Amino acid sequence: MLDFRVATFLCVCQTMNFTRAAEALSLSQPAVTQHIHAMEAYYGVRLFHYEKRTLSLTREGELLRDRLSSMERDENRIREELRQGTAVHPLLSLGVTRTIGEYAALSPLLTYLRAHPDMNLHLHYGNTEELLSLLDAGTISLALIEGNVPKGKYGVKKYRTEDFCAVCSAAHTFAHGTPRQVRDLLSERLLLREPGSGTRSILEKSLSALGLAVSDFPSYLEVENMHILIRLLEQDMGISFLYRIAAREGLSSGVLREIPLSDFALQHDFSFVWDAGSIYAAREEALAGMLTLPETETSISPTAF
Repeated sequence: MLDFRVATFLCVCQTMNFTRAAEALSLSQPAVTQHIHAMEAYYGVRLFHYEKRTLSLTREGELLRDRLSSMERDENRIREELRQGTAVHPLLSLGVTRTIGEYAALSPLLTYLRAHPDMNLHLHYGNTEELLSLLDAGTISLALIEGNVPKGKYGVKKYRTEDFCAVCSAAHTFAHGTPRQVRDLLSERLLLREPGSGTRSILEKSLSALGLAVSDFPSYLEVENMHILIRLLEQDMGISFLYRIAAREGLSSGVLREIPLSDFALQHDFSFVWDAGSIYAAREEALAGMLTLPETETSISPTAF
């Protein structure tokens, strides 16, 4: 059981306000202040800066927050293991982004579940931002994401590398002739994923590197489901930038076609991530290794699951 002052410290880290933390914990503000002072005295460092009526964590405070957050999540997992005892089959709580879950994650899951028939699986879907939040909250123990991962906080193992490309309907006609660069597409309607998704984040960073932004396109359709986005592409409702694996079926059948661009040749990793500070980190890393397929192995059709 973690010390009650740890709960106070973590609550202040979440609210960055002593008064709101006191209200959330049903404590007086002086009690919250006393708890923080006790933590600082115990560790011998300043944990917070207070300047111009703004509270911020010191570097030591950030480190302590990350370590104690990991300990809190571990304690919850230990308590759950003790509650379940040995009678319950082990649970794999895995988060996957929608693109990976729909197009790239089924083969390793099938292989793993066939090798572990007694394993219970809870599969969470969400965009990269949502899954990192679930990982931070301890709701999932391992995530397979396509977006960028903050350094230092998470353990990371590359799952596979995928091509990222521009795609349109095979029937699409460009208003200003064959495009050669991304700027040649700025008269087209853009189909894109929602903010927080890895696909959207990668696109925005790639456009930014070219001095461009989503707002440079005259219109856009924002779609939270990759299947619907692909269907819209097939119906010639615009152009999009996405992982080739997501458009593979349409490209193979000739319904879609890739737009070759001289200034847009991009690859990005799908990666397993876990809490690097957890006592379970070695277990999660080993599991990520078991679920990782060789680069040469292709994923199965989503309909096979």
